This record gives sequence, C-alpha cells and structure tokens, in this order.
Amino acid sequence: MVQLPVFPQAPVDIHCHFNQGCPLDAKDSVLHSNDPVFVQAAYRHIGIQWGGFSTLASVYHPGGEGVVESNEWLYRFAAQEDWVRQWVVVEPHLPESFQQAERMLQSPKTLGIKIHPVFHKYDLGEFGDRIFSFADKVGAVVLMHPVMTPEGMEQVSHFADKYPNMTLVLAHLCSEEHVDVIQKAKNGNVYTDTSGSASYLNNVLEYAVDRIGSEKILFGSDNYSLEFQFGRVALSRISFADKENILYKNARRLFPKAF
Repeated sequence: MVQLPVFPQAPVDIHCHFNQGCPLDAKDSVLHSNDPVFVQAAYRHIGIQWGGFSTLASVYHPGGEGVVESNEWLYRFAAQEDWVRQWVVVEPHLPESFQQAERMLQSPKTLGIKIHPVFHKYDLGEFGDRIFSFADKVGAVVLMHPVMTPEGMEQVSHFADKYPNMTLVLAHLCSEEHVDVIQKAKNGNVYTDTSGSASYLNNVLEYAVDRIGSEKILFGSDNYSLEFQFGRVALSRISFADKENILYKNARRLFPKAF
C-alpha cells in the first residue's frame, strides 16, 4: 500500500480563492464552501503554511466589477493573517488596478499580479502589451488564467518571449499545450500550477514532469477540494524530490519574500 509521504517542510498553495463577504461573492453551498474560515481549516488539516489568494469577487465579473474594492480588502486582510498572501488583480480597463499593483507589490505579502481575461472578458491580443509591459517594468510574477485555444496559447508564448523581466504562471495545468508553452519559452520565464479540476486527469502531472521537469510546476488548489489537490501531488507517480519542488521548493525560489 502506498503511504502518504512525510515532507520536511510545509507545502504552500500558490493559487486559491475565497469569498470576502460582499454581494459579488460566489455562492456557497452545503457541498462547496468558499469562506475564509473553511479554507483556513482545510489548510490546518493538511498542514499548508499559506495560500496565495485573489477573492472570488475580484475575478468572477465581466469588466472588472469589484476589482479595486476587493484588492483593497484583501491587502488589509493579508496584513492581518499569517496564512494569507495576495495576488493583486489587474484589469486593463481600470487604471486604478495598475496603481494598486505598483503600491501593493512592495509588500512581502503580495506575490504578484493576477489576470483573468476569460472571466473579465477582454482580448489578450489587444491588452497584453499594456499588462505585460507593466509587469516587465516592475519585475512582477503574473498568474494568468489561460485562454485555452491555439491562438490564446500562442499569445502567451509571444508575450513571455517579448517581456523577459516578468515571470508568467500559466495556471490550471490541464493540457499538452501548457507543457509546450513552457518548453519553448525562450527566457525560461513560464511556469504552471496544479490548480483546478483538471488534476483528476490520469497522467497530467506525470506527463508534465517527464517533459519539462518539476522545477516549472507549482502547487495550487483553486479551492477545489484541498485534500484531493494535495493528495494528487503527494501520491503521484513522481519522485519525492519532484514532489518537494512542486509543493514548496519552487515557491521558495519564486517568492522568497513571502516566507
């Protein structure tokens, strides 16, 4: 029988979400809880040290409704909570969100910039230079929900190569295209995370480690059953050293100020 490994350091969850207690929150249900109390309890149960969060209100709504207010709320909340780190959400139609990012990135509790062209409904081809030139100027890590089309993935490659001073985390490892983008990045500045429901795919993590190595993969949950997401990595058919890279070592290298 396979035993759950005992890791010498606590894992970190670089991609998660929760509600903030406002009308724009995602709906909770008896089967899926989104409140911070629930997430913190799951972290304690598993032994996760901290999570990198954007609120659900800040990413769910077209046009960036709620982004500016949610960024401010999370900035204050993260300052008070040891287990919380922030992704400051940038929406290209909102100049205030760029101003927030420039200020909030000075905090060790802010991991980088979060963008969501899919839910915010903008074209990365039109707004990518605005976003990534800013990230390049300030040397930020950008966590991006990808547009899973051939054109969308080509845009990712284009901007990653054009702006070498920014680092891009292409979220939700779920496809061969994720791996291809990371493998061909000229500057080595593209990563992915394990967050999201596609972790259930039988060979998705093992395939990625075999193709690109574990150094480009970070643990994330997206608040899809923390226990499942952690177990998917901890019990995967990869080496113990690869599991350590994914669960905490890569995050320590990428976000040293957050520890």
